[in-house]
Amino acid sequence: MLGLAYEFDWGVLWRDPYGMYLLQGIWVTIKLGLIGWAIAFSLGVLIGTIRISPWRWLRFIGTAYVEIFRNIPFMVQLFFWYYAGPMIFGESLQYRINAIIGLNYYVAIIALGMYTASRVAEHTRAGFASISRDHHHAALSTGLTHLQMYRYVIIPYALRIIIPPLTTEFLTIFKNSSIAMTIGVLETTFMSYKIDSETFHGLESTTGACLIYLALGLAVIKLMGILESRLKIPGMIGR
Repeated sequence: MLGLAYEFDWGVLWRDPYGMYLLQGIWVTIKLGLIGWAIAFSLGVLIGTIRISPWRWLRFIGTAYVEIFRNIPFMVQLFFWYYAGPMIFGESLQYRINAIIGLNYYVAIIALGMYTASRVAEHTRAGFASISRDHHHAALSTGLTHLQMYRYVIIPYALRIIIPPLTTEFLTIFKNSSIAMTIGVLETTFMSYKIDSETFHGLESTTGACLIYLALGLAVIKLMGILESRLKIPGMIGR
């Protein structure tokens, strides 16, 4: 029987400097995911709220945002913000910004946040739609203004209902962060290919990247499961 020509070396996953490469990539992936999620959640709740507002021009803005960002592939949006977006500042300022702050990293965060916000906005709108109008009338009857009603009653209620789909979006933002390697962001996927290019052990490095994303995903699911169990509305959501 012929033996395999490939010689496995799992030590590349922790041997210096390759182990440090992976640790750096994991840290960048976590930062991309968390900061991008902070943008996506805040902006998504805002857009989802104005989509059900009584003012038509606000609903138009919210609908336009969702349809534009949701229907254009994320990679296309990433390339737009990286290659076309900075041109509005002029070529000289563009290079200066890139030299000072590292344009690709911040572009990835903004693109992740704005793309995911369009999906969060739709979940938020669905959460609002599931709340009976009687809840609105009951809140207003206590003397709350419309703004106070949304802030203290409707929005918290809707967010508790949509925790399961928000879990999916939170998980997806970490997975989508891997696409940032296409503009040179040194996240986990980029580092795994860097290890492959230097050691020619692509099977080990990509397997390591897969296990890292799996661990991150399971951690997100566990965290959101705890949050869901604590905030669940009896008879409506919760496992």
